[in-house]
Amino acid sequence: MGFAFSNDLKLESPAFAQEGVIPSKHTGEGVDASPALSWSNAPEGTKSYAIICHDPDAPLISANGTYGFVHWVLYNIPGNVSELSEDCSDFTQGKNNFGKAGYNGPMPPEGHGQHKYYFWVIALDAELNLPEGLNLWQLLEKIEPNATAMNRLIGCYQRG
Repeated sequence: MGFAFSNDLKLESPAFAQEGVIPSKHTGEGVDASPALSWSNAPEGTKSYAIICHDPDAPLISANGTYGFVHWVLYNIPGNVSELSEDCSDFTQGKNNFGKAGYNGPMPPEGHGQHKYYFWVIALDAELNLPEGLNLWQLLEKIEPNATAMNRLIGCYQRG
C-alpha cells in the first residue's frame, strides 16, 4: 500500500506539544527517558504499529544517501496498543545511530542551535513479527508495503 501521511491519525505526548520544547529529561543531557506517547484514529484494520524518532537537522549524510540522525526505532507494537509509557522498553527495539537498541534522546552538537525531532507513528495492516535490531532504513524497507497511515509529532531541542 505504501506510505500514506494521514491527518486522521494523531500522535501526542504529555511531555511536549507540537513544535514544543522537549524537556531535558527526555534528552541526552537528562535521564534520557523516552517520552510517553499516545495515538488515536488509526485506520480500520490496523494490526500493528512502528514508532520512530529522527533528527533530520543533524548534519550527517551516509554513503547510502540517508541523512540525519536516528534516535529511536520501535516496532512490533500490537494493533490494540495506543500508547507508550515514559521510558518504554516494551516491544521490539531497533538500532539507533548511537549503535544501541532503544531510545537515546536529543543531544545536538554544541553550538549547533535548535534541532527538530520527528516522532513518527506508522500504522500497519499486518503483524510482521520483525527481528530485533533493525535500523530505521531496514525497518522502512520491510514495513513499506503494509503502511496504511502515518503522522508525526515534532519536538524541538537545543543543547544547553
